[in-house]
Amino acid sequence: MRVFWFLLLTMVVVVTAVTLAVVGGGGSAVLQDVEPQRFTDPLPATRPVGRADVEALRLPMAARGYRMADVDEALSRLGAELAERDARIAELEAALAGAQASAVSAGADLFKHPGDRPAEPGGPQSGGPARGEEDGR
Repeated sequence: MRVFWFLLLTMVVVVTAVTLAVVGGGGSAVLQDVEPQRFTDPLPATRPVGRADVEALRLPMAARGYRMADVDEALSRLGAELAERDARIAELEAALAGAQASAVSAGADLFKHPGDRPAEPGGPQSGGPARGEEDGR
């Protein structure tokens, strides 16, 4: 019976000690604040963001998931990069279309000679009867 009371008393002392350690000495029942993780932006500032950069992106965890401000910051940065790329692609596509159009018109001008004209219907170049000729009467 003495062993039972000794184990019970020991257990009460251990539980009290652990409770006081967690609570912070018994002064207040609030746990100590833990310094939250801070977002360090691993996205490169000196070059465009690549696939490996996005795959390496790790956002810090908060008490209930991810910190909204960090997620918003990362997404706005990626959105700006994508918008910049889209604008650059549109600019390059427009320049390519303009270059192709000028190449086609320049190629068409190469084949035009001042004396070349389309053949008149019924004229000697078309293989039809010449002016003044009748159709064999």
